[in-house]
Amino acid sequence: MSAGTGTPRAPSGNNSHLGLLDICKGIAAQLIVLHHLAFYGPMSDYARPLAPGLINWLGDPARMAVQIFLVIGGFLAAKSLCPAGEAAQHGLRMGIVRRYQKLAPPFVVAMLIAVGASAWASAWMIHDSISPPPGWSQLAAHALLLHGVLRYESLSAGAWYVAIDFQLFVIATLLLALSRLRWLRAQLGKPMLPLVCLAMALSLLGFNRDAAWDAWGMYFFGSYGLGMLAWWCSRARGAERRKLFALMLLLGIGALAIDFRARIALSLITALALAATGGRIAHPHARWLTPLYVAGRISYAEFLVHFPVSLVVNAAFFRYAAHDPATQAVGMLCAWTASIAAGALFHRAVEMPLARCFSRALSQRVPSEPGASVGIRFRERFPSPVQQAGTVAFRQVRRQRDG
Repeated sequence: MSAGTGTPRAPSGNNSHLGLLDICKGIAAQLIVLHHLAFYGPMSDYARPLAPGLINWLGDPARMAVQIFLVIGGFLAAKSLCPAGEAAQHGLRMGIVRRYQKLAPPFVVAMLIAVGASAWASAWMIHDSISPPPGWSQLAAHALLLHGVLRYESLSAGAWYVAIDFQLFVIATLLLALSRLRWLRAQLGKPMLPLVCLAMALSLLGFNRDAAWDAWGMYFFGSYGLGMLAWWCSRARGAERRKLFALMLLLGIGALAIDFRARIALSLITALALAATGGRIAHPHARWLTPLYVAGRISYAEFLVHFPVSLVVNAAFFRYAAHDPATQAVGMLCAWTASIAAGALFHRAVEMPLARCFSRALSQRVPSEPGASVGIRFRERFPSPVQQAGTVAFRQVRRQRDG
């Protein structure tokens, strides 16, 4: 989709028909940006008297918008890994590698930007939102997406989510690997659905009720699994569709009945909406949807860079602007606008070029079919008699031609 075209259209790419996903991601990303602006201050502290209810809501309940990303992540993971409830043909290990190369390179660049922004902001103000200069081990933990489990302080707000997203994809891939076991297939036919439901039950009834697990993917797998069920449900028909829909309700409402959590309720509502619509909307070419499509497409980039941008704007307004509510509220709007602009620039200048670079490098190293590289190297090193005879004949013809 191009913002400059006369006729808006759904986002381009493999998921162009899933316009509802871009709309949900775009809205959720803005709520996360505003949540961090309200939560971390100091502009929000000065602006609070103008709209105390709104800023208080943005500072706490709005953070639940991350559940929308979790459900959409599970929805797309099921679409790529096991669209029909069984493993796709590509290798599972390479799926993990591709997921890492999609998440990590732009994340590392954004963390370096965050380090620079903290150093810049520290020259203008002293505030708890400014991170101290990181050590090499802290940087390495972020690059490996292990900063949460190793209990390193995050270099930017929201950095925890990137690591969790990768963990959740790995968990889904491991479940898929288990579903390929012959004895399990002999017992269950298609084991992936029971395995996902079991992992969801462990998450919703156990891990998610203990905040000590919030650095691990299993804490969030209940929401992620609801997204996976939503994909399968949206592609099923008849009795199978009704069964999957009922299963989502059973797991979600059952978990809420045992221990009500608003974040799980939001995940359930999001998953049911995706299951009912398949991620599609009725009029995907409506002109007014263009900004939401754009916001959805740049949502990961905006998520990565919004906090460094907001931190510098906070520091600038703290140092050079009046500390009255109206001026600081204008500062919050400036930070929000600058975050969107920075996200669009980061998407175009960093995220997309890195994705193309790593995708090209990976495609050159990885054969199209699992195990093909082993066979190719074996045949090159140990050619068969037929291959040897063909090579000799080719060389004789070439010598005769060259004269």
